[in-house]
Amino acid sequence: MPMPALPACVCPPAITDASGLLLWMALPARCDRVTAQHLLDETGWAPGHCLDIQMCQGMLVITSAQDDRYRVGSRGELPLPASARQMCRIEPGQPVLLAAFITHDLLVVHPVSTVARRLSNLYCQLAGGDNDR
Repeated sequence: MPMPALPACVCPPAITDASGLLLWMALPARCDRVTAQHLLDETGWAPGHCLDIQMCQGMLVITSAQDDRYRVGSRGELPLPASARQMCRIEPGQPVLLAAFITHDLLVVHPVSTVARRLSNLYCQLAGGDNDR
């Protein structure tokens, strides 16, 4: 019996204008959810709003969906499925960076370790070093 295929990677769009970008830090709860009421208010994603959640390059990419596999919680929480959290190395008790692209109806969840590594690489390049980790 063949294994099921992984879903296609849905990566965030290239951003040329940050005016529609909102950032938020949050701590995932142990119940596989993260509260993001402020961002959800801006996106217009009310409780019960259907979501699609995909993994892409160590990030979770969340968009509106037609089916109801995932939904915004009654208190403005986003679901973070355990399998996706594990694949993205989102650890319990460690913060995540939420990036909402309002004009694209899209929200990206970045593990703090990924953000720290990318900033470290950028700062090293700015200082004239070569840090391609």
